[in-house]
Amino acid sequence: MIGNLQCTVLDCSDALALARFYQSLLGGEVNRRDPRWMLSDTWATLHTDAGTVLAFQGVADYRPPNWPDPAHPQQFHLDIGVDDLDRAQAQVLHLGATLLDSSQGWHIYADPAGHPFCLVRESG
Repeated sequence: MIGNLQCTVLDCSDALALARFYQSLLGGEVNRRDPRWMLSDTWATLHTDAGTVLAFQGVADYRPPNWPDPAHPQQFHLDIGVDDLDRAQAQVLHLGATLLDSSQGWHIYADPAGHPFCLVRESG
């Protein structure tokens, strides 16, 4: 092992807005003091209660993915486990997500910056 993953960084046009979107989805604290990152107008972080850290980097010429078009690939995606897919869908749509596909037994959305993420039923 060479190192430990500190966070996942997502490019976007509005770092703070996307951090708040994911805070509403996952809980946690936006822009908690952390010596690893200097916050700025183009950078935001989300420390979730589960220990995951997402960081958001504002990019002036940001071009969102266009799932499933390989000319603008998804770049990455998050799978988020939920107990009730229908209830979770209503919540993420209210937050500003866009439904991309729900034909596979899980639901695929785009966050407000266009990054795909999936809601999957928790097993058990």
